Amino acid sequence: MDAPIPRQGVLEAALASLLRPLFRLLLRQSVSFLAFEAIAKRVYVDVAMKEFAIEGKLPSVSRAAILSGLTRKEVRHLLSEPAPAPGEEGERYNRAARVLTGWLRDADFRDSNGQPRPLADEGEQGFAGLVRRHGGDVPPRAVMDELLRVGAVRRDDAGRVVLQARAYVPAISATDKLAILGSDVADLIATIDHNLAPGLADPRFQRKVMYHRIPTAALPALRKLSAMQAQALLERLDGWLQEHDTGVAHHETKSETETGSEPHAARVGVGIYYFEEPIGPSDSSGE
Repeated sequence: MDAPIPRQGVLEAALASLLRPLFRLLLRQSVSFLAFEAIAKRVYVDVAMKEFAIEGKLPSVSRAAILSGLTRKEVRHLLSEPAPAPGEEGERYNRAARVLTGWLRDADFRDSNGQPRPLADEGEQGFAGLVRRHGGDVPPRAVMDELLRVGAVRRDDAGRVVLQARAYVPAISATDKLAILGSDVADLIATIDHNLAPGLADPRFQRKVMYHRIPTAALPALRKLSAMQAQALLERLDGWLQEHDTGVAHHETKSETETGSEPHAARVGVGIYYFEEPIGPSDSSGE
């Protein structure tokens, strides 16, 4: 019987698997290892300082150095650097996605068949009203330009705004897609980290279905089927979330402003992704 692989070895193998597609992406984007290393050091120190302090004690440079393996001089230098400003891509993604979701779910913007109806530019039941209700304080024109840019909406012959896509997917800008990398992959890793906790009573859902011998000729049908069923599931879940959303993530109530108290709310969601990878001749033999 083979000896069990030490836990550290399993973690290192998992990390290598995780980094391989990430490094492939970085190399395609001309990001050097030195640039990656600088970001990794900064984030290591930030997490050590903010999330791994000893209970009852303030976070310290010495503890961050011990946890990260960096010198205290390096830690001090990293802490003195200004944090990178958040890009506008993430907020643009969130606002555009909320507007599309509102269009799909809000009865005021659907027709008698329950489908998103064409909207005039102005009016409370027009596109401007949709944005005011579901997009926060962003100007309707800015949301319109963004949705037109990614092909999520179009103009019909009457000049009305017509929904083209049931989800906001940046189809043009690589910058927008890279911003999604930072949010979606981070959420998946956070779920895995949560599920690794010993004695866990409330594991988060984390599943996938995978087969190794699917003919490539069948893949177009699978892509279509998975996209259709996944979108339908996400829309059903979105309906539940919308019913329970307090709006506190985007609007501050008077009592919260006056007292400074934080609402009892959480950012929550479900993500679904499709993957495929070709297998070479050496991988196709029977086991």
